[in-house]
Amino acid sequence: MTATFDHSRASQLVRAARLDRGMSQADLARAAGMSQPNVAAVESGTRNPSADAFERLLRAADYRPSLAVEEHAGAIVEAGLRHGLRDIRVFGSVATGADHFSSDIDLLARVESGRGYFDIAAFVNAVEKLTGFSVDVIVDDEQRPAFLDSTPMAAL
Repeated sequence: MTATFDHSRASQLVRAARLDRGMSQADLARAAGMSQPNVAAVESGTRNPSADAFERLLRAADYRPSLAVEEHAGAIVEAGLRHGLRDIRVFGSVATGADHFSSDIDLLARVESGRGYFDIAAFVNAVEKLTGFSVDVIVDDEQRPAFLDSTPMAAL
């Protein structure tokens, strides 16, 4: 999946990414190939950037998935509960702080008995919509549902 960020939140996301990176608006403007007044207008919400400009700004500021996970942690847990996933943990680059704009979100979770692929897929979709980043879910072996062992991938 290609990253798809909530365009209605452009001002908040661009500002959060810039501040996380320790950049001034002028620094971000140079990195994104824009003018500083354009960046200021996006951050103030007076200018709605095109999809291309929005992604360029987030990429130039290296908007990290860890920012999105931190912001949406409660909603991610709630989505897990709705779809039968619990004990959700983050691992990989997001957990270590080595994440970048091109990183995905790696989650480890336990799946409740009686839940299936559609539940996991629905959870992944919900988290991707919340964060804008691609999500991978690994099912914890301790509570691994039997349906995961009955697929051709289980032999790998």
